[in-house]
Amino acid sequence: MSNTSPSPSLYIYAITGSDHPLRLAGLRAVGGVSGALRAVTGGPLACVVSAAPPDLRPKRRDLAAHQEVQERLMADGAVLPMRFGMLAPDDAAVTAALDGKRAEYVRRLEELHATAEFNLKAARSQDDLLREVLTESDDARRLNERTRDGGGTYADRVALGELVAHQLNARQRLLAEQVVGRLSEMARGNVVASPAGEDFLNASFLVERGRAEEFSRAARQLAQGYGEGYDFRLRGPLPPYSFVA
Repeated sequence: MSNTSPSPSLYIYAITGSDHPLRLAGLRAVGGVSGALRAVTGGPLACVVSAAPPDLRPKRRDLAAHQEVQERLMADGAVLPMRFGMLAPDDAAVTAALDGKRAEYVRRLEELHATAEFNLKAARSQDDLLREVLTESDDARRLNERTRDGGGTYADRVALGELVAHQLNARQRLLAEQVVGRLSEMARGNVVASPAGEDFLNASFLVERGRAEEFSRAARQLAQGYGEGYDFRLRGPLPPYSFVA
């Protein structure tokens, strides 16, 4: 299975166990067709598919349909969710893919049993962080005073910029490590991705579904403890995208 199949006819949603309930009735497939979802089975595994739309694009409607199918499946058991846009040419190719990695897929489904993913992103006010650097770093404060109102040399301004950038990065990395360390105690595992924009954290946690409410509460309390100037955004429970190779 791949998202560059030469003549795709099937759209792939997820791999499950062949004994999974597969409550697919009433769900819309990617492409907008109702009643088009079905399963291709191979031994102990099943792959949920539908006909591939002729012009596959990440439209909001199709992204929502893709996620809704996965969430319905996840509500009834372990799922290996595929990312949007995964295609296969036919049933035979899907069956071959299931057979080729049967042991790996079965093992991974067992590991993900009764789990969900929570994603946490966090940002900190750059103004607050800069004030902290200038307050706590003697070198940064001295260079800032020297270059204030256009004073100091070009070398002073370059040195200040480099020092502040280094301090900002170091402090944000430490913040990220602290947050991940505290929440990891309640998770089976975590994956830390590169943050974007002003975020200093983009981390996903694999959480037992029985502890989902407890994890959410702990994340909210952690965010409140950091106070104003921080922006924490928690999403979940989600299909465990980040924990499926």
